[in-house]
Amino acid sequence: MSNTFTQDTVFSIYENQESKFLTPFQRKALLKHLQNNLQPEYRRRIEIMLMADIGKSQTQICEILGCSQEMARYWIGIAEAGLAHKWNERPIGRPKIVNAQYLERLRELVSNSPRDYGYAFTYWTAQWLSKHLAAELGIEISDRHINRLLKQMGLSTKRKSSQPKPANPIEDAGITIGDLQTTSKPSFNWSINS
Repeated sequence: MSNTFTQDTVFSIYENQESKFLTPFQRKALLKHLQNNLQPEYRRRIEIMLMADIGKSQTQICEILGCSQEMARYWIGIAEAGLAHKWNERPIGRPKIVNAQYLERLRELVSNSPRDYGYAFTYWTAQWLSKHLAAELGIEISDRHINRLLKQMGLSTKRKSSQPKPANPIEDAGITIGDLQTTSKPSFNWSINS
């Protein structure tokens, strides 16, 4: 039930309310930032801090804004610590640790044999690529993420088969399928060897 208040509503809510922990300057600055065309995530951060400042509980804030308890708790803590001015310093979403250098090095490694880099094995695995890149570039990601990145680049650690697949796998297996001989009567000849 995420609500975004109109500017008049926001100012009227905070106009006559006593501040719990924001300074007048912080409060005025946050209200001014709400006038800007902000991304919804940044706007929600400011609204959480302002609502907490006028005495709304974490539960009430979550119900009004439709945000998680963790998000409300974090931004209430920021406001209480006097750090409300840092509302836009924390990036939105998951941090991007894989950069262009990492991707280029991954592409280079997959294109070459692990033996070129001192390993005893012949083919890369996602796990070994992850370990090698962590040691070389200091960026640790899971082998599952390595596989996702390779797929996005159109690459794989899977070995390509050197033999082409047969056009008709049934013929290649030495199996012949034909019509069964029909008899007028079903035959139930069983033999049991003892």
